[in-house]
Amino acid sequence: MDFWFTLILIVDVIVALFIIGLVLLQHGKGADVGASFGSGASGSLFGASGSANFLSRTTAALAVVFFLTTFALAYLVTHRPRTGGGVIDTIKEQPVQQQVPATQGTPDAAKSSDAVKSKANEVPK
Repeated sequence: MDFWFTLILIVDVIVALFIIGLVLLQHGKGADVGASFGSGASGSLFGASGSANFLSRTTAALAVVFFLTTFALAYLVTHRPRTGGGVIDTIKEQPVQQQVPATQGTPDAAKSSDAVKSKANEVPK
């Protein structure tokens, strides 16, 4: 699963970079499309409108590939098996130990524990 995720992620990033490059190469509708290949080269490589069609079609095809890889990444992330939980799930439950007060053997400790017990049961008015 991790291999496919990594592979699709790499393809997604490369396609995104190619789309950026192709969009930067293209000119608006009012601009001379052949001028991007140098002066007077409008008829040499793709023709006067051939470069516009080639760049537009390539950009559209790469956009489709980009969206498909992005959807595949979203699917892989949401359907990834959970190996663990949150931070709290990783903490092992430890048994709670009651601490014995150091003054338990003295008579004052019995009085103070009775006072605490009686105050704990009181309802505030």
